[in-house]
Amino acid sequence: MKDQIIKQIHDSIEVKKNIDIDTIEKSSRLMAEVLAAGNKILLCGNGGSAADCQHIAAELVIRFRSSVARNALPAISLTCDSSILTAGGNDIGFDNIFARQVEALGYQNDLLIGISTSGNSENVIRAIEAARKKQMKILGLLGMDGGKIAKMCDIAVTVNACETARIQESHLLIEHIWCDLIERILFPKFF
Repeated sequence: MKDQIIKQIHDSIEVKKNIDIDTIEKSSRLMAEVLAAGNKILLCGNGGSAADCQHIAAELVIRFRSSVARNALPAISLTCDSSILTAGGNDIGFDNIFARQVEALGYQNDLLIGISTSGNSENVIRAIEAARKKQMKILGLLGMDGGKIAKMCDIAVTVNACETARIQESHLLIEHIWCDLIERILFPKFF
């Protein structure tokens, strides 16, 4: 058992060592620019990625660090409203549940973050298509080779790994880096 624990820790570290820091920095700056301009961030994803959407939105709306007494930042996870998700799944199909919310809540120059460990989640793809129609900016947080979604994004941050657990662990690290850098960029007086 201990060998398996050590192996998983080692595998997680190895995946994280290969993350492209330039795209993380570039995507952090994009997020900060969107927020500084008074626009909002919408987030969508499935399963563990849905939880990541909620996590990022909470860090932005509330705050990332307790020592930074800053204003709330506008971020909405499209994965939270059970009535919208179930009505949408029933009435317009699960593939359209995020696109419909983008249609309702997204505006020009807002940012949509699509999270997908495969890079091929159909409902995230359709949300991106809806966001493009609204002239929103698109950021992907992806796994494997980025899949179809990578080509649809203004910036794609891709964790080049095949195991979902390792991708998700790296996504969480990237999400925390985003939140840290956004606070540093937008609220420098606290640092």
